[in-house]
Amino acid sequence: MNTADYIALENQYSAHIYKPLNVVLTRGSGVWVDDVEGRRYLDCLAAYSAVNQGHCHPRLVKVMVEQAAKLALTSRAFRNLQLPLLAKELCELLGYDMMLPMNSGAEAVETAIKAARKWGYEVKGVPEDHAHILTCHGNFHGRTITVISFSPQESYRDGFGPFTPGFELIPFGDASALEAAITPHTVAFMVEPIQGEGGVIVPGEDYLRQARAICDRHNVLLITDEIQSGLGRTGKLLAAEHWGVRADVVTIGKALSGGMYPVSAVLADREILGLFKPGDHGSTYGGNPLACAVAREALRVLVDEDLIERSAQLGDYLMSRLREIESPHIKEIRGKGLWAGIVLRPEAGGARRFCEALMERGMLCKETHWNVIRLAPPLVITREELDWALERLVEVLQMP
Repeated sequence: MNTADYIALENQYSAHIYKPLNVVLTRGSGVWVDDVEGRRYLDCLAAYSAVNQGHCHPRLVKVMVEQAAKLALTSRAFRNLQLPLLAKELCELLGYDMMLPMNSGAEAVETAIKAARKWGYEVKGVPEDHAHILTCHGNFHGRTITVISFSPQESYRDGFGPFTPGFELIPFGDASALEAAITPHTVAFMVEPIQGEGGVIVPGEDYLRQARAICDRHNVLLITDEIQSGLGRTGKLLAAEHWGVRADVVTIGKALSGGMYPVSAVLADREILGLFKPGDHGSTYGGNPLACAVAREALRVLVDEDLIERSAQLGDYLMSRLREIESPHIKEIRGKGLWAGIVLRPEAGGARRFCEALMERGMLCKETHWNVIRLAPPLVITREELDWALERLVEVLQMP
């Protein structure tokens, strides 16, 4: 079977919820992936930052195979030896008292919302069913019914109502708007330190610090969604560290397993996560021994291989090189670490055609918000490989 055959099968039998580039991948190693025709590509998306450690990192493959042969799933009806070890290591690494393991990023966000509401009712004293949570225009936190209830994207909401109440959207990067929107019933402000799906939008230098101070003044929890931005992507363990901010609640996922398995987590101090009692929340797969073993090794790889520092150093190089590109199509370059958004002018005709042209030249990336080429290669990328990608970017961005 060839590429066209696999695409035809997918179009026939799989729901059409994505518009992927027409490449059918079959294997990957590090920053490189191969398709069914034998062509090789440099992956500059890293599965939306899930593959920070590179495709099929040998240490992760080894741990996954070994743990799968021992014990894969117990459910939370019983204890397993991997969960307490992951909990300890993750909390010590990120500096929180407790963690709650889940599977997908959206589940972690839903869990954070439940934790914030419970804290609001039991600690802050908000009347039952009146909890108010602030989020930002341009956000992306997932696609569950509750999460799309505060999505600014109508395409995510169309046909899926009625929606969950209790949320309000405010402008991203505007601290005065945050303060003005807080009410006595506000329990939390949830924000991506850098908006990824929104187009790799980096806020002003004082924004997150101001948001932290405002939340403190009004007894409101600051929740940072670090599912894409965390675990080294921006050159820090957590993106909020760029501004010296510690959130009350943080959600992580994606690179927590190095792309090997769905693993996510919510971290907070005991005053928040300690409010949960047996029966308040749960997940059959959340915290399973296979997931925890892989996550533990994924964290060790990030630290042992200095991937966070590599992201910082190569990220500076990437941003400087991108800003040197002379192209009539480029409006703006945004980003931190190995996470960049090339914002195109309206007359450029959208980012999709550039991504397709890059694919033809052996480089994979993806458009977001129609006019932004997003770059997020695995953090194991070398400077030579980055130069290889930049050569193709320059070529494509000089097309008519």
